[in-house]
Amino acid sequence: MPDARLDVLAIGNAIVDVIASADDDFLAREGLAKGSMRLVDAAEAARLYGRMAPGRETSGGSAANTVAGIAALGLRAGFIGQVAIDQLGEVFAHDIRALGVEFATAPLGDGLATARCLILVTSDAQRTMNTFLGASQYLPAAALDQRQIEDAAILYLEGYLWDPEEPRAAMERAIAIARGAGRQVAFTLSDSFCVDRHRGDFRALIDGGRIDILFANEAEIISLTQAADLAGALAAVEGKLPLLVVTRSEHGALAIRGSERAEVAAEPARVIDTTGAGDLFAAGFLTGHARTRPLAESLRMGAIAAAEVISHYGARPEADLEALIAAKLG
Repeated sequence: MPDARLDVLAIGNAIVDVIASADDDFLAREGLAKGSMRLVDAAEAARLYGRMAPGRETSGGSAANTVAGIAALGLRAGFIGQVAIDQLGEVFAHDIRALGVEFATAPLGDGLATARCLILVTSDAQRTMNTFLGASQYLPAAALDQRQIEDAAILYLEGYLWDPEEPRAAMERAIAIARGAGRQVAFTLSDSFCVDRHRGDFRALIDGGRIDILFANEAEIISLTQAADLAGALAAVEGKLPLLVVTRSEHGALAIRGSERAEVAAEPARVIDTTGAGDLFAAGFLTGHARTRPLAESLRMGAIAAAEVISHYGARPEADLEALIAAKLG
């Protein structure tokens, strides 16, 4: 097998996070429930965007957050996701490339707008999120660069993007390319509601031996297997996955690889905002895995990265992750 040009290549929703301060009166005037998360259409996204206070605009989305963390940890990362030909599409492309992530997906030119998550933060640290998925839901298989996928040691796929038909077909094509090139395929279940809608598909991917690394939290793996508890869920997938990684919030994380099992405690952290915790955990773990670190050490790297991102607002690290992990691991 030829050496990989990229360590990790991810496919996911290409979303611009727009974060701005707001007070309770603004939320009331807009009819927004504090702390809620909702999907909005293009008209509502444009209306609310025009009424928000000036904010910070950064590239976002679950898998994009993960590869941003991987790049921050010194690995070669790439991202495939669909933006539109508009201002926020330019923001996404510039921001993720500035982080050192390879991004070459051509923008969509059929009038759709780039996805955005409008995040209103009140003084009590509550985040009210309004998401317009826009162009991100129309990633076609034709947008894939076969050579780019073949040149990536690990292909990382975001479960959130399994909903719409076009990107689902694109991800299935990407899996076939990666497996044909002898590369590893990693998949994150993303959320229990994704599992509830696509349990059959996700099980088929696992049973068919098309997934090498599965990321899940405790609720997601229980939902996937429909087991009574975590022990039952782990038993249900035993032998079906080369590597299973399960996060358990304040109870830490575990990984199972063949007969090897490792567990770590959660890293101490002052929790400000849990957005991006799973994304950055995956970044830390995949970095350790790509560098052939011991299983427990890879878990610890994930836990450290997750603890950093929940200690402040936003889903991207603010500290030097590489230095932080080096200091904590000694």
